[in-house]
Amino acid sequence: MRMGEKSIWGITSMAFNKMKPYLAMVSLQFGYAGMYIITMLSFKHGFSHWILVVYRHAVATMVFAPFAFFLERKIRPKLTLSVFLKIMLLAFLEPVLDQNLYYVGMKYTSATFTAATINILPGITFIMAVIFRLEKVNLKQIHSLAKVIGTGITLLGAMLMTFYKGPVVDILPHSLSRSHHETASTVGSADQHWITGTIMLLSCIVGWSGFFIVQNKTLKEYPAELSLTSLVCFMGMVEGGVVAIIMEHHISAWAIGFDSRLLAAVYSGIVCSGIAYYLQSVVNKARGPVFVTSFSPLSMIITALLGAMVLAEQIHLGSLIGAIIIVFGLYSVVWGKSKENSNSDELVYEENKSHDALPVVYKKTSNILDNATTDTDVKPDVRENNSLNQEP
Repeated sequence: MRMGEKSIWGITSMAFNKMKPYLAMVSLQFGYAGMYIITMLSFKHGFSHWILVVYRHAVATMVFAPFAFFLERKIRPKLTLSVFLKIMLLAFLEPVLDQNLYYVGMKYTSATFTAATINILPGITFIMAVIFRLEKVNLKQIHSLAKVIGTGITLLGAMLMTFYKGPVVDILPHSLSRSHHETASTVGSADQHWITGTIMLLSCIVGWSGFFIVQNKTLKEYPAELSLTSLVCFMGMVEGGVVAIIMEHHISAWAIGFDSRLLAAVYSGIVCSGIAYYLQSVVNKARGPVFVTSFSPLSMIITALLGAMVLAEQIHLGSLIGAIIIVFGLYSVVWGKSKENSNSDELVYEENKSHDALPVVYKKTSNILDNATTDTDVKPDVRENNSLNQEP
């Protein structure tokens, strides 16, 4: 009975370990969806996105730096000039460039549209990963073909959501709570800056994809996830602070109290900077940047529902159809990555198995050689004794 319980426990533990990357990335999408809503509320109350970036990474640095200092002091490698330059580049690509362009695009469009546009992230990351040889494409293999087809399907769904709205679908009764005047004014304001917001969001996606590529390269030289997270957040605070000082000339804009501004800074700093950078670096190191970004379309679905409930944003038919298509594309990419990882694990297992068998064969051959040498050593002695006995 105990042996059976142990085997069941072992199987459960192995299954949970395999599911860890998936659970981490899915949970992270819920965190991002919450950030979309909270930051939009803070922007409506006049919070500057330039200053939000600074406060966000200041909070993340204060929370995660002590953990990184004590937990990784024995495994943290030396900070070389090459690693430091990569950290500066990471801080510029994501905290400064990506987030500021992202917030501008969100203000000019909507939280739901922003989350929909981010669905292009897996496709852009996949293309960049192939260019920098972090992903291998062999169309003769099914799992590789599934990644390519899944990326194309995801891009198709994202384009459908972006360029086709369609009629409003009343999924939640709360989405009808806005008056016609409020809806018209919001739509008119969004349409006025829609092109600018879209360009900002597309530029932000390119920067975000570059962040994951550079992160994967940096982890090979500096395999300390918590320390790397803290350093990126610190440099993001410094570089973002310089940009914020240039862009924001009013000192009053830096004022913050116990309101939506503080909530946006704390929530996005802890969840979407600290925890997100750490989880992404761990999964990126194990599965690669394409796996990390392939889950981003889920945040669009979650954000659309939260946006309808909290911000009273409308859900269009194009968004629903695009979401269904994106789910199929996401499943194809994840399936291809899982098959690729299982094949690589089997290859590693076979190599280890063959290496483990080599010493045994070596011992047997060495024993045979030893026996052969002892026989040859003994035979001359016997011959000598016989010859001596034959002498008169």
